[in-house]
Amino acid sequence: MGRLKPLMVRQPRIFWRKNYIFALALALLLALPFIFTARFQHHVMIKVLMFAFLGCAWNIIGGYTGQVALGHAAFFGIGAYTSSLCYIWFGLNPWFGMLLGGILAVAVSAVINYPCFRLHGRYFAIATLALGEIIRLLFTNWRLVGGALGVRLPLLPESLWNFQFHTTKLPYYYITLVLCALIFALVYKIERSKLGFYLRAIKESEEAARSLGIDVAKYKLVAMSFSVFFTAMAGTIYAQYILYIDPISVMPLMTSLLICVVPVVGGAGTLWGPALGAPILMVAIEYSRAWLGGGGRGVDYMIVGAMMVAIIFRPAGLISFFQGPRFRQWWKRIRG
Repeated sequence: MGRLKPLMVRQPRIFWRKNYIFALALALLLALPFIFTARFQHHVMIKVLMFAFLGCAWNIIGGYTGQVALGHAAFFGIGAYTSSLCYIWFGLNPWFGMLLGGILAVAVSAVINYPCFRLHGRYFAIATLALGEIIRLLFTNWRLVGGALGVRLPLLPESLWNFQFHTTKLPYYYITLVLCALIFALVYKIERSKLGFYLRAIKESEEAARSLGIDVAKYKLVAMSFSVFFTAMAGTIYAQYILYIDPISVMPLMTSLLICVVPVVGGAGTLWGPALGAPILMVAIEYSRAWLGGGGRGVDYMIVGAMMVAIIFRPAGLISFFQGPRFRQWWKRIRG
């Protein structure tokens, strides 16, 4: 017992040294809305968290599996429309509509994306881009779901159960923050599981993965199912946040590009890549829209294009700045 006692004393200290950076980051995120108190600043923070969430979802299929899907806005829109229409038609609570939207997105993805898995590289990207645009045009001309006019959600009493808050944006911020924490924890588990190793093997070489007995089509489908399920969940959050949806607002090409570019800028195939890419892109886009107004139309496309050009000089993304030998030495000293 005399030998074990010092170890028992040291363990909490070692745990604290290893995790206090993340505890401080979480505390900062919780306190951020009280540091920046303007409603527009809260809106920007919500958009940052939402696209960090979307980027993390895309990262499962695009970053870890290497399948560059460019049609995720369609599943974002499916989630938004499903929860909204289920409430309008059947009175179904938005939280249940969120889960139903995710399940429907998975079903649609399985039908339309499974044949696309026979394609590789740029051909797969073009196919998913085309399918996303086809779904957007379908909703634009589908009168049953509102067509081009869209759907306006009814105003309900402000409550967590109704998923509506009218006097402040803070509940939307904290709900999105909790969901971000959950998806990052899930991706952390996937990254270190057998599934994560299979996905990375498929990314490196499908032929080699197949020769090792990995069912490539099956695990691509699993990765895509995870990805579109969470993308559809984010669509519900967005619908409840703005209380009005139409194909132009929830299924535009720009949304698909942003969902893809966020993890690529931060570092595709890494856990923290979306968390690095989302603040840079969304802050730049939202503030340029606010400052330039209608005269700045199209600036968001210019920002995304500039980021994609800049990433040529840093293909591994911003995360590579934290993976060099100097940073590792500093991090080891911090962690003790």
